[in-house]
Amino acid sequence: MFSPRLLITASVAFTLGMAAFAQSNAKQANSSKAAASSADVPSTDLHLGRPATDEEIKAADITTLPDGTGLPPGKGDATHGKSLYASKCASCHNDHLEGRQGQYPALAGGIGSLTSARPVKTVGSYWPYATTVFDYVRRAMPYDHPRSLSNDEIYSAVAYILFVNKIIGENDEMNAQTLPKVKMPNRDSFYPDQRPDVKSKR
Repeated sequence: MFSPRLLITASVAFTLGMAAFAQSNAKQANSSKAAASSADVPSTDLHLGRPATDEEIKAADITTLPDGTGLPPGKGDATHGKSLYASKCASCHNDHLEGRQGQYPALAGGIGSLTSARPVKTVGSYWPYATTVFDYVRRAMPYDHPRSLSNDEIYSAVAYILFVNKIIGENDEMNAQTLPKVKMPNRDSFYPDQRPDVKSKR
């Protein structure tokens, strides 16, 4: 038979042992958690890439605003734009800018149709700013080779599109000064959205 004193001593020893075991497990768990947490946080020092140069940033900054801010040097007119359009645009937008149904949109026509039962939205009938046409052509056209046109070619292409839509003359030169002054037929038909949820903070 074990004496009461021996049983008490064994019980205390067992309790202390279990407490030490639990404390050791908690330390290991916390250590594993910390390691996993630090592994989840990406390092800020990955030694990948390099800062972009001023020239690279400038080359990527091609946005043109409606007021003409961002337009580059260069010039063009519809006379030069006609041959450019035939070689680099007509395959998609067709010979007379009428587009290809179900494939590529028309660029001309539709002026005055927007309030009709069958509105025709084209560059000439719908777009509010000629500078936006320049911006889009500059960054996205030709479809199969975007950003391949020179500034002069872009001005010429835009001039031709505006000419076919009877917005400018055939020999009117488009450049950073004259293009923002072109008033598109639908410019004054855009209104600020007055719905209250549009102005809500998101």
